[in-house]
Amino acid sequence: MADNDRKPHAIIIPYPLQGHVNPSVHLAIKLASRGFAVTFINTQSIHHQTLKALGQEHDGDGESDGSYDIFANVRGAGLDIRYTTMSDGLPVRFDRSLNHDQFMASLLHVFSAHVEEVVGNIVAMPGKRVNCLIADTFFVWPSKVAKKFGLLYVSFWTEPALVFTLYYHLDLLRINGHFACQDCREDPIDYIPGVESLEPKDMTSYLQESHPSSVCHQIIFNAFRDVKAADFILCNTVRELEPSTVSALQARKPFYSIGPVFPEGFTTSDVATSLWPESDCTQWLDTKPPGSVLYVSFGSYAHLSRADLVEIAHGLSLSEVDFVWVLRADIVSSNNIDPLPDGFKEQLGDRAIIIPWCRQNAVLSHPAIGGFLTHCGWNSILESIWSGVPLLCFPLLTDQFTNRKLVVDDWRIGLNLSNRNKTTREEVAKKIVRLMSKESGSEFKNAVGAVKKKLEEALMADGSSTKDFDQFLADIKDRIHQKEHLSDGA
Repeated sequence: MADNDRKPHAIIIPYPLQGHVNPSVHLAIKLASRGFAVTFINTQSIHHQTLKALGQEHDGDGESDGSYDIFANVRGAGLDIRYTTMSDGLPVRFDRSLNHDQFMASLLHVFSAHVEEVVGNIVAMPGKRVNCLIADTFFVWPSKVAKKFGLLYVSFWTEPALVFTLYYHLDLLRINGHFACQDCREDPIDYIPGVESLEPKDMTSYLQESHPSSVCHQIIFNAFRDVKAADFILCNTVRELEPSTVSALQARKPFYSIGPVFPEGFTTSDVATSLWPESDCTQWLDTKPPGSVLYVSFGSYAHLSRADLVEIAHGLSLSEVDFVWVLRADIVSSNNIDPLPDGFKEQLGDRAIIIPWCRQNAVLSHPAIGGFLTHCGWNSILESIWSGVPLLCFPLLTDQFTNRKLVVDDWRIGLNLSNRNKTTREEVAKKIVRLMSKESGSEFKNAVGAVKKKLEEALMADGSSTKDFDQFLADIKDRIHQKEHLSDGA
C-alpha cells in the first residue's frame, strides 16, 4: 500500500449555518496540514449561497457539478481535501432563515437519509479507506451513521464548553427544577460539574423557555443523547478561558479544547466561506483615528425586531461615535427593503458606513476599530478577542446569552447593552460612549488584551490548544490502528 493511502481519512460534515461552516472549514485545513485526507461535505444550499456570494451562481439545481470547489486553492498547495455536496432535504432556494422551524425540522427528520447515502458512497469508493466521521454536535445522527459504516465518531462543538456542559447535563437541570417545569426555580444553578454558579437568565435561550417542545428542543435532546456515544469531542475553546468546565468535561469524555480554530494568518483565507458578497470598507477605515470606530454586526442568522433596530440606530446617532454597521438585507424581514428610520443614513454624513456584509476578521483587526456591538456569536467573540477589541453585548438567540455571561461577568471584556426587555436609544448611546471612551473604556481594553494573550499562548507550540490537538491526533491514530489491526485480523 502506498504511503498516501495510509493517511487517516476523515469525512467532515458541518452544520449548515455560517457560524458552524467557518470553523469546520478551518478544522479541515488544520487536519489536512497534519497529514489527514479529508472529504468535506457541504449542503447544496450552503454551496449555492457561497457561489452566489462570489457572483458564480448558475442556473442548475444547486448540486455540486465540479464547476467550483471551495478547497481548490488549498489543494493546489498540497493539502488532501476533497469537496462534495448533498441535499438537506429542502429546495436550494428555500429561505431557511425566515422559515427557521421548517429548516430545523428537515435537519431533524430528513437530513440523515441524505447523509447515509453520501457517506455510504464515499466509504464504498475503491482506494482510500475512510476512518472517521467528524460531524457537528448539533446533528442527531452521527453516532448511528458512524456505527453503520464502521467509522470512529468525532463530535465537533463550535461553541464554548460552558454551553456544551449545560446541554450535556439537561437531566440535572430537570431534576433540580431549572428546566422543563411549570414554575422553574430562579435561584442560581450551582450543581453542574465544573460550573461554579450560573443565573438562569444566563442559560441559552432554549433552556429558558417554559415549554420545551419546539423542533430546536427536539434537536438538542436528540443530539446530546447521541454525543454520549462519541469517541472524541473537539471544542472550539481555550482551556484557560474555561478551566473548571473543561476539566470537568475531560473527566467524563475524551474532550479536547483546540480553539480558537482560525485560518492561518487570521485575516485571510484561501477558502471561500462567506454566504453573502463582502464589501470592503478599508479605505473608509483608513481615514479614521485609531480606536475611534465602533463595528456593529448581529451575525449571519438571527433577526432583530424592527423596534430594537430603530432604537439601536437612534442610539448610534446620539452617541456621535463613528461606526461601521453590517446590516443584512434580511435582518428584520426579507420584505422590508430598508428597516432603518427615515432620514437616518442622510443625517450621518461621513461618520458612518452601512454595508450588507464584510470579511469580519479583517475589519476587526483594522487599527481604527475600538469596539464591537455584537449579538455574541461565539466566532464573533473569539475574533474580537484576537483583535483586542472590547464588546458591547446584545444577544438574540441560543448560546448568545451564555456567551454574554462569559464576556461580561467572567472575563470582564465588555458591557451588557441592556438588562431590560425594552431597548432605549438613550441607553444604547450611553453604553457606546462608555465602551469607546479612552477613559471609561480603558478597563475593557486592558482586560481584552489579557484574554487575547491567553488565546495566543494556547496556539503556541507548547500551548494548551496545540497540546490538546496533538493529543487528539495521537489518540485517534491509535484507535484507527487498533481498528485496522482487528479488521485485518478478521
